[in-house]
Amino acid sequence: MAAGSGVSGRSFPTHVSESSSSRLGGRFDRKEGGEVCAALDLGTNNCRLMVASRTHAGFRVLDSYSRIVRLGEGLQLTGELNEAAMVRTLEALHVCNSRLGRHRPVRLRAVATEACRRARNGRDFVERIRQETGLEFEIISGREEAELAVESCAALLHGGAETSTAEAAPKWGLLLDVGGGSTEIAWVRLDKKARKHEVVSFVSLPVGVITLAELFPHRRPGVYKAMVTQVRQYLTDFEETHQIRQRVEEGGVRVVGTSGTVTTLASLDLDLPRYIRHAVDGYCLKPDNARNAIGRLHRMGMEGMRVHPCIGAERATYVMPGCAIFDAFLSLWPASVVVADRGLRDGLLLQMMAEDRSSLRDQSSQSTVG
Repeated sequence: MAAGSGVSGRSFPTHVSESSSSRLGGRFDRKEGGEVCAALDLGTNNCRLMVASRTHAGFRVLDSYSRIVRLGEGLQLTGELNEAAMVRTLEALHVCNSRLGRHRPVRLRAVATEACRRARNGRDFVERIRQETGLEFEIISGREEAELAVESCAALLHGGAETSTAEAAPKWGLLLDVGGGSTEIAWVRLDKKARKHEVVSFVSLPVGVITLAELFPHRRPGVYKAMVTQVRQYLTDFEETHQIRQRVEEGGVRVVGTSGTVTTLASLDLDLPRYIRHAVDGYCLKPDNARNAIGRLHRMGMEGMRVHPCIGAERATYVMPGCAIFDAFLSLWPASVVVADRGLRDGLLLQMMAEDRSSLRDQSSQSTVG
């Protein structure tokens, strides 16, 4: 997804899950229909904020902000976050702080992922963030990152009208989340009748669009194929353990993909003149169409990607590494992919909203008993 801000009016269904979160001082804001919560996702490539109010169905987005900060730039070579990347990130976080001040959310959860997990100075940077901005980040594990991605995409994993009966619904879900520093894949057991899901297993690959771009800095002929081969090697053990391909070929798996890579390929397949979220989110991207879109990117070249309205100069460098990850995924699991323009922020908010509902039910029960 192209970086942007100022998104409002989106609503999502709620799926109950457990998580911890921080409480900020203040009272509930009922103007928008429920308490206001905020989620901050600090990844290897992007810094993203979402502020939302609780609704009966899930949540309504009040404010959204995303900036490419390239926090993990150079990490693959040095093992540390560099000063320029940290300064860029802090600048974005000051903007986030300003936006949070406008809404005064009563709950905030801020998470950092692969760049801070991997860097030797990752925890030191999180402390620096706290000292300079007051924002308290937690560095989450690869498993929790995968679970949050599943939470954000649960509605798409369960499907819509095309899988309206429990008998016809796939019993398994496979989620792909291509990040900047890592790629999460989750194998999910689905119970459509009960609208429940369980992450049975996951793998966090040590490659994302930034790390793969730094491992293969030259765009000579054959480099793309080498990237695909390397990523596929990471996936082989997961396939051998769970025998996913056979279930995919039998039609028993619903595959969902979330990331800028997947939304970009959907945009190209749809031939959009600019990025349009509602056209992309939930779109079914067929394997042949995805490969045709990748071929189009190869022909477009770096300069073509820089000026493309669905890509842009900031993201152009990382498009083909992302495609290589997606290509490797399809080579093992050749299924149509439901495209999700959703991420960790959505999962965090859904968890917080679910906790709030649970807390209100408990309070109501105690009041009734009293």
